Amino acid sequence: MYKEYGISQETFDLVNKCENELQEEFKKINEICEYNSLKVLKAFHDNNLSEVHFNETTGYGYDDIGRETIEKIYSQIFNTEDSLVRGQFISASHALNVTLFGLLRPGNTMLSICGKPYDTLDEVIGIRENPSSLKSFGVKYEQIDLIDNDFDYDKIENRVKQKNVKLIEIQRSRGYALRNSITLDKIKKVIELIKRVNNEVIIMIDNCYGEFTNKEEPSNFGADICVGSLIKNLGGGISPNGAYVVGRKDLINLVAERLTLPGEGKEVGPTLGMNKKILQGLFFAPSVVASSLKTAVLTSKVMETLGYKVQPRYNEERSDIVQTIEFNDREKLIKYCQGIQMGSPVDSNSIPVPGDMPGYDSQVIMAAGAFTQGSSIELSCDAPLREPFLAFQQGGLTYEYGKLGLMKAVQNLV
Repeated sequence: MYKEYGISQETFDLVNKCENELQEEFKKINEICEYNSLKVLKAFHDNNLSEVHFNETTGYGYDDIGRETIEKIYSQIFNTEDSLVRGQFISASHALNVTLFGLLRPGNTMLSICGKPYDTLDEVIGIRENPSSLKSFGVKYEQIDLIDNDFDYDKIENRVKQKNVKLIEIQRSRGYALRNSITLDKIKKVIELIKRVNNEVIIMIDNCYGEFTNKEEPSNFGADICVGSLIKNLGGGISPNGAYVVGRKDLINLVAERLTLPGEGKEVGPTLGMNKKILQGLFFAPSVVASSLKTAVLTSKVMETLGYKVQPRYNEERSDIVQTIEFNDREKLIKYCQGIQMGSPVDSNSIPVPGDMPGYDSQVIMAAGAFTQGSSIELSCDAPLREPFLAFQQGGLTYEYGKLGLMKAVQNLV
């Protein structure tokens, strides 16, 4: 069957040899999966989840007990005072936009302490001119770059001491940057530093791709607010759209009133039949994230064996589900992404090519034969077409499908 699928004996042997050498890494991932599964199940039990919570509301969405229960469950999982989990968010970038506009006011300063945020926030912040940006409303932006993939603690301490920074943004995942993703121990260390120097500043975490990759979340270490997507980790491949914001109750109220309107906030917002999908996706999320991590670890091992520079390496600590592969060759990058598409369940006969994308300043190639458009918890691979021609791979609803997709990509590459 593998030969009929277009997988040569050499590729089959290579991938399986690498897999056999990864059992210790897979064991660690399984332990994290079981812990987070218990966390989810306990939250379902403690909040008395019932079939009645699957019912839909329309219109204004008043008195939606399912929506309220979902948000209590999210608050418990993240150990926060409150949460906002809504299908009205179209993406994590939208949720970040709503959060920033909800918390910042004219004259405030936003400080990013891990360099420039993800490309889709450029026009939100005003790094690239847009008449609807935070900058156009008088919100100032500053950034402090990382040093050797770690925070510049001295510069951060000196800047935060000045007491005129309203919000600090930390992007856990690397986005399209060349830096590594930020580990939880570093996030914990910098949060402790900031809180010691200035307890009034709001610490916001872009938590995308990081949920359930470890036993704890940044909110366990004192982050004031965390934001993420439901078509990434926590949606489990089932939630069709949406995002979440978790954190302090006063901050969640401000964000909710930006999403809906002042005076109504969290009290409105129809769920339109999404409750069951959101809850079922969350139920599967620990297992799906584990599958994505295993797929990433196998990819790292295989591609390093083939001579490519990868990050993280197969045995390094991970803070998200993203695996990068450095090709240093435009055509090899394209061939690999096209191979991922060939190994996808949907649109496997389509051939992705580089093109212009809204929110990005470089052409981008995106391989994502997914059941949900843009879902990056499903096996996908994308890259901006610029040196050093890095591929950013993530996802895998099951490890077996992830492994098969990798085989197809390697076969197409070689």
